[in-house]
Amino acid sequence: MTDLESRLIRLTTPDLRPPVLPDADVAYTLHDTPIGTMLLAVAQGKVVASSFGDEETMTARLARAVSPRVLRQPRPLDDVRRQLDEYLAGRRHTFDLDVDLVLASPFQRLVLEDLPEHTSYGRTTTYGAVAVGIDKPKAARAVGTALGANPVCVVLPCHRVIGANGALTGYAGGLEAKRFLLDLEAKS
Repeated sequence: MTDLESRLIRLTTPDLRPPVLPDADVAYTLHDTPIGTMLLAVAQGKVVASSFGDEETMTARLARAVSPRVLRQPRPLDDVRRQLDEYLAGRRHTFDLDVDLVLASPFQRLVLEDLPEHTSYGRTTTYGAVAVGIDKPKAARAVGTALGANPVCVVLPCHRVIGANGALTGYAGGLEAKRFLLDLEAKS
């Protein structure tokens, strides 16, 4: 045995393990789905993003709005990913997740928090009906804009809101994704 080998053997210890990093203030992951890659994020156990936005833009938004400590840590999102996969496979109709609308504007919060009153799995509503529901009957376009920037897509089902004439209009994931989601819900 050479001198170098004997020194290296002394440096190895059987109980040496990689460091365990603490959970991030915001943990996120990129998740491939049938409707596209989604950035999923949680903070303090609540979903703060389920977005089609690009990674750099979304992590910067999360850093500004929640905490500068945003780390790609998939494990805290296991339940979110599982529920999303079940939903997209048609095996789940509702999400059992706590949501924090920290990335939403006050108007978006008003719209998104009221959304369950107007729609449910397999049932659509219109932008105008949502506007009336929040006591802003002339704000159908503003409702559309708020839903188009929904930071928690799919989990908060803005895809169920359509035009007054039944037309599919705008969706952050694209109209193909919106059609996929509505068709999925119509089959069940």
